[in-house]
Formats: sequence, C-alpha cells, structure tokens
Amino acid sequence: MVEILLKWDSQLFLLLNGIHSPFWDSIMIFASGKLNWLPLYLLIIFFIALKNRWKTLWWLIAIAIVVVATDQLSVGLFKNVFQRLRPCHNSELQGLIHLVGRCGGQYGFVSSHAANTFGVAVFLSLLFSKRWITYSLLIWAAFVSYSRIYLGVHFPGDVICGAILGAGIGISLWLPANYFINRMKWV
Repeated sequence: MVEILLKWDSQLFLLLNGIHSPFWDSIMIFASGKLNWLPLYLLIIFFIALKNRWKTLWWLIAIAIVVVATDQLSVGLFKNVFQRLRPCHNSELQGLIHLVGRCGGQYGFVSSHAANTFGVAVFLSLLFSKRWITYSLLIWAAFVSYSRIYLGVHFPGDVICGAILGAGIGISLWLPANYFINRMKWV
C-alpha cells in the first residue's frame, strides 16, 4: 500500500512540476523565499498590535513558538526519521524534474515550508477570527507550499503532510496561548 501511495505521489509530482514557464519560475522562487514575505509579516504585526495593544509582544512570542515548533518537529520527527529523498535528489527522477534554483537538504518528508506557513496561518486565523483573513492566510500558505512542488524540491505528499502537521501545531499551541494571554492580569 505504501509503495502505491509513493508511486502516485511521484506521478502527481511530475504532473504538477511539469507545468512551468520562465514567468512562473521567478514567481515561485519569490514565493519560497522566507524574507520576501517581510512586508506581509510587518502588516500582520501591525494588525496584531492594532487589535491587541499591550498583548502584542505575547502574541508575537506565541507565533515565534509556533514557527520554532513546526520547524523543529518537521525535521526532528519526520525528515530525520523517514529520510525520504527530495525529488531533486531522487535518482529515479533525474532528467524528469524541472528544478528551479537549488535542491536543498537531502530529505523532504515533511515540508518545513508547508508546516511553518500552515502553522502560522492557522494560528493567526484563530487569533483574528475573521473569515476573510482565514481564507487569505490559507491561500497564502497553500501558494507557498505549492511553490515547493513547482521548484522541484518536494513531493505533494511532503507538502500535504507538512500542512497537516503545521495546522495541528497551530491549533495545539493556540489553545494554551489564548488561555494564558487573555487571562493575564499581572501585566
């Protein structure tokens, strides 16, 4: 059963990775760049401060914990354990991949980009609790995650499982953060 899923994952990867153009190459490189999203991050911080005033620092600490947790767990519990090669390191796929940029580390399951973006997107969706913000953040996370397939560095399964991991961490850390931050009387 696992072999069949891996075969389907490879076939879906080749389909999605095969849809490319020079225009989209540059867009997807941008989408995968962590610092390229700095204006968005600053806008989010502005809205957190607008909504939460003195609690802003606590919410930013909570978001940082989400990022650290998703990043460390995606590597420590998945990449280092499963050791599934990235498509760009898989000898069976050499010559079939449209690789844009560099390949990255040897292992790809699960995608840390997907875990990080979905963890933050879900956490922020719960913080702002507005439907349009939720949709916008989930579309952003999906776009960044898809860019990893497009660039040739992750299989769809890496991205889907990374998104599930990130969303789960975002929800799990939201509960204690919300309880703690909204009940603080000593600050």
